[in-house]
Amino acid sequence: MRSIAFVLSPHFQIIDLNAVMAFQLANSLTQVGHYAVSFLSEVGGDVSSTFGIVVNSEPIGTQGHDTLFLIGAPQPLPMSEQLMRLLSTAATSTRRIAAASTAAFQLAEIGLLDGRKATTHWAHVETFKAGYPAVLVEPDRIFVRDGDIWTSAGMSAALDLALALIEDDLGREISCEIAKQLVLYYRRPGAQSQISTLLDLEPQTDRIKRTLIYARRNLQNDLSVEELAEVAHLSPRQFSRLFRSETGQSPAKAVESLRIEAARIMLQEGRLPLETVARHVGFTDRDRMCRAFVRATGQTPSHLKDTGLHPRPSVSLPEGLPSPFPAVPANACYATA
Repeated sequence: MRSIAFVLSPHFQIIDLNAVMAFQLANSLTQVGHYAVSFLSEVGGDVSSTFGIVVNSEPIGTQGHDTLFLIGAPQPLPMSEQLMRLLSTAATSTRRIAAASTAAFQLAEIGLLDGRKATTHWAHVETFKAGYPAVLVEPDRIFVRDGDIWTSAGMSAALDLALALIEDDLGREISCEIAKQLVLYYRRPGAQSQISTLLDLEPQTDRIKRTLIYARRNLQNDLSVEELAEVAHLSPRQFSRLFRSETGQSPAKAVESLRIEAARIMLQEGRLPLETVARHVGFTDRDRMCRAFVRATGQTPSHLKDTGLHPRPSVSLPEGLPSPFPAVPANACYATA
């Protein structure tokens, strides 16, 4: 059984603790006790979150753990000399270390991230870079793995990090089934941007929001101005004018961005040929997708595919548990909701 020790600091973000549920589901879905979860803090006792929810903890000791999972706070917290010593000592007897959000600052402070790739919440990236120039900061990643150290953007990305840790241990099928049970739209790969295309566009009216949601769900369609205008119940000219005024982009440019975002997720999973990915997201062929990627990211789809996540040895689900994704491609983990 693997020991997963969550390390809490005063005023930790309670949302980061949603990662606990992933490990619980790994045990219940496989009907095997793969994980034992505990909560640690500098001195033990009750630790209060930013919302006032209290979690009882044990002191960080010298006992070894499979995984130390540091939970972040809304702002980077100063570390006492004692906490620095405790974490440094604990790290030497731990197989791997994970840090959500601003907890990456704690790892950097004790030198564990020197010369390593890491990320943190986008709001603190510049402070992180300035304070720890020896860290190779990857600012727009959901999570980053460098050897035995994992860092994430925190908030909802703490759950993505937990799912990635479970995939690393038990295989992709289990990780995907957990995502499904958690009613996640999909299990995000680490290289996905912290800010989605839909959020970045920030439409103001329901008409434009509705058309963007329609477009994302129907990327294999042509998604012409005429098709989208019909969804918005506007003429093509009215729709184009309203769309540009609300998003600052043409409909065609926004659709291309949505296709790139969807293709990027599939490519970083590394399981489907480029031609298949291109057709699945509506680019019609790999050459058109390649040109779009180079324009938008400066990288080719092949490069992203080569640097994405790769399959891990699988752990079988108990007999009778249905396959997680009977009706969707194996490149992404979709939930039923």
